[in-house]
Amino acid sequence: MKTPNSQLPTSKPWTWVAALCFAVFVVALAVSFSRTYAQQARSARAGVYTVAQAARGEALYTNQCTLCHGDALEGAIGPPLAGPLFLDIWGAMAASDLFDKIHNTMPADAAGTLSRPQVADLVAYVLQANAFPAGTVELDSADAALEQISLAGARNAGAAAVAGPTLAFPAAGTLNQVMRGTLFPSSNVLFDVQTQDPGARKAGAKPEAGTTTARYGDVYEPWQVVDAAAIAIAESGPMLMTPGRRCENGKPVPVDRADWQQYVQGLVEVGRAAYKASQSRNIEAVASVTNDVSDACANCHRVYRDVASNAMRCTPP
Repeated sequence: MKTPNSQLPTSKPWTWVAALCFAVFVVALAVSFSRTYAQQARSARAGVYTVAQAARGEALYTNQCTLCHGDALEGAIGPPLAGPLFLDIWGAMAASDLFDKIHNTMPADAAGTLSRPQVADLVAYVLQANAFPAGTVELDSADAALEQISLAGARNAGAAAVAGPTLAFPAAGTLNQVMRGTLFPSSNVLFDVQTQDPGARKAGAKPEAGTTTARYGDVYEPWQVVDAAAIAIAESGPMLMTPGRRCENGKPVPVDRADWQQYVQGLVEVGRAAYKASQSRNIEAVASVTNDVSDACANCHRVYRDVASNAMRCTPP
């Protein structure tokens, strides 16, 4: 006989307690998930800094940043920090990305000297200069809080890119020459970070002999060499997809094949990840991403390079 809904069974009261606890857990989990989602989707337009914080940031900017970025954040030696050109880049990122860029690499002549509260003030001023509204709570300098703030939706509607004349550049070298001239040395600069800390020596100091950073490490600030290597990989896509480029054996580079396109895309993405890691000025972060660089190269090599003979390279499987 079924127990009426209005009566509680007396033989196993623990089952009802368990059911009640489970229901409470489900509700709590749903509330927690919704709050987390809402925090992750938080927009900078919701008022994530205060007027007083932006004022402190403006004073700091005047003392530290105007020489490179201009009195009105319009850009000078360095790029603009306000307006369409700035928002076209940073409008697709989180506040944490902007914070980390300033904290790890600025000022250019004294990177890493600004405290986290100072950087938060500077970000607040940049947000104010880009017409993000102020709120009642100061911008938090904690990573977890900054990662939840999106700068999306800030682009100027009138800042659409104007298409100019399209130039065509036929391939000048073979795929092997592109690899040797760009991807091989750039990858090895990143691999060097596994055993050398770019921040351990100053610009102009003699680099360790035999390393790939030795050629330029005495010209540029060491971390800038790593930045440039990562960017070279991230920007290699057009070179690897140039129609008409040939492999060393004369076979055409298979730019129309889906797997080749996938390998190129993977390499570009790992280059971007390497640049982001380099911008953190953290050797562990760069060393970690070098595994992905190696994998991205190996994925393509296994199919198109590591074959029985050079005459078979670039031959679709």
